[in-house]
Amino acid sequence: MLRKKEPCVVATFATTTAAMQTEQAARERDVPGRLIPVPREITAGCGLAWSAPQAAEDALHALFAQTGIKPQEIHHLMI
Repeated sequence: MLRKKEPCVVATFATTTAAMQTEQAARERDVPGRLIPVPREITAGCGLAWSAPQAAEDALHALFAQTGIKPQEIHHLMI
């Protein structure tokens, strides 16, 4: 069964380390989302991205500000 596509915020990273740090920090702060392979529509350095529901965009930006993790780019996609 195919999943229904939903609007998401997708953060890409230059390094795998930054992607993994985002995953750990998000889990510690209850920020929803998950690591995914970078969607075909996007090119990114490390091949991993963080996908979060659109409703969690503010929490994701706050996470980056609090931790100093720097995403390469942030995209709005239907995935």
